[in-house]
Amino acid sequence: MTAVELPADVSMQLLHAAPDAAVVSNSEGEIIYANRKAELLFGFEPGEMIGKPIETLMPESRRNKHVELRDAFGAHPHARPLLSGMELLAQRKGGDRFRAEIALLPVESADGLLVASTVREIDAPMGSESYFRTLLETAPDAMVIVDSSGRIAIVNSQTEQMFGYSRRELLGNPIEMLLPERIREQHERHRAKYLEAPSLRPMGQGLALLGRRKDGEEFPVEISLSPVESENGRFISSTIRDVTERARMERAIIAAQEEAERANKANTAFLAAASHDLRQPVQALSLLNGALRRTVKDERALSMIDSQENSLTAMTNLLNSLLDISRLDAGAIAPEIEEFPVSKVIDRLAAEFGRQAQHKGLKFSAQSCPTVIRSDVSLLGEILQNLVSNAIRYTEEGEVRLTCSHDADVCRLKVTDTGVGIEEDELESIFLEFNQGSSKTATKEGFGLGLAIVRRLADLLDIRVSVESTVGKGSSFALEISTLGDQDIEDDEDEQTESLMGSTGLVLLVEDNVNVADAWAMLLEAEGYTVERAISATEVEEVISGLTRPPALVITDYHLADNSTGVEVIKLVRGHFDSDLPAFIVSGDTSKVVTDARPVENCQLFSKPINTDELLDAARDAVETGLVP
Repeated sequence: MTAVELPADVSMQLLHAAPDAAVVSNSEGEIIYANRKAELLFGFEPGEMIGKPIETLMPESRRNKHVELRDAFGAHPHARPLLSGMELLAQRKGGDRFRAEIALLPVESADGLLVASTVREIDAPMGSESYFRTLLETAPDAMVIVDSSGRIAIVNSQTEQMFGYSRRELLGNPIEMLLPERIREQHERHRAKYLEAPSLRPMGQGLALLGRRKDGEEFPVEISLSPVESENGRFISSTIRDVTERARMERAIIAAQEEAERANKANTAFLAAASHDLRQPVQALSLLNGALRRTVKDERALSMIDSQENSLTAMTNLLNSLLDISRLDAGAIAPEIEEFPVSKVIDRLAAEFGRQAQHKGLKFSAQSCPTVIRSDVSLLGEILQNLVSNAIRYTEEGEVRLTCSHDADVCRLKVTDTGVGIEEDELESIFLEFNQGSSKTATKEGFGLGLAIVRRLADLLDIRVSVESTVGKGSSFALEISTLGDQDIEDDEDEQTESLMGSTGLVLLVEDNVNVADAWAMLLEAEGYTVERAISATEVEEVISGLTRPPALVITDYHLADNSTGVEVIKLVRGHFDSDLPAFIVSGDTSKVVTDARPVENCQLFSKPINTDELLDAARDAVETGLVP
């Protein structure tokens, strides 16, 4: 639609019919028009206001200051709606003063800049505008309304407090003044794009944003946007919230979580390292027990040896269960997923538990089914082992059955016994550690860890576990595993192998101090890496010649055995695999490292003592990207 310039008499008629007091002044500040409502508001006779300075309408003490403000507005004219928060003290002809809200609209004319002012007495009876002002000023967040050109038209007092500017400093200026300088240009483009298709954007959506206070301090904010159509054009209302404290709390929570995870992994690393030392004396005792059995003839002594063997077996089982629980809780067990017939697991268990059941006078049966599943063979076997072992332990007479059924989507494995059963209100708690149930007929054999391990392994493999039981009649534990239908096993196994070979967590560790190397290995293995160790460049040659895949990362001390260096090791490994593998060099000899190791590309230097958190973060980036940070 083509814009049409209205005749002067028509424009004056519109101003005269306006619902508020309207005054038009020229570039010199002289009043050239005032409607009847303005004359009544300020107490003048018809036509009496024409030719007077606009400053006539305010107290004498404020007139000189207003001249300065008027000149500044003339240099940068911009529309300012009512309710902008800029209150003025006005004065009637008789000297009475009143608070007023003024809207300004600059108009270019043949005679120069004209300014149309709409004046509204603030102390007037409560209306929608006054109610809006109250809402605006009592809002808990900063609120800023900008016009279609991106200039600030309305702000509330919370905005002044948040950004440190006065209302007068804010009004009429671009909204970008509240942003860091480096992102202002980018924000202008985003603003222009938003204005092409404005829409409601709730708080918390979009990218992380930054505000900038008058003193230059930057802080994180969340902003909601809402387009507003009015008789003066389109405006954008924004609500701004300072989220500094929330961001600090989120960082603290993340740091605490990471610290807890590292502590958990360190605990697992300790258990893994200690398990060998714990098992060694148990193994020695078992060997001695066997030797005594073959040399002692006294019946009483043999009875004592039998009791000792039972205690050793219980100790071994408890140790294994505790280590399994710890490794599962710490996420140190990574399933090796493959496709296999379910009979592969059932057939192996049938012979093992058939003998155990027979020894106790129970009947044991294992029924397989011709279906293929995708899971971890060893971990699934451990789940079934615990279920069948529990069933035999808690069954005094009758039978234990392991059955299999399947349809197009699900394979169901079920372990059923005729044992003591479980109270209904304990069906969930039996999966907790050291819980053996409260049935009066339940045996106290075992430690109550088997089902806790079952639940954790099932969660790890995404297997659904359910249980049904009747006290005195027996229990039934069922596993539900997704089947594969008629997929080609060999092709999928090839793809799986290819995938595993493509993502390696192998770290080559070169350190000639055994104690330090052990500490390195525990730290890295706790993070889930596989570690190959060497003590010199010569030994590295032997190690890498036996590797079928390149390491994801090389970590080496600078000074090594046989007078070799970490730089030599890196060149050797990269040359062997023809790849610019990421590498870390660790040393306390900073002068030598700076001159010799600094030029090595894709290599990061660490000085002793090392911050383990920083090193593990750097290792994670290097393994994932192939590049050191």
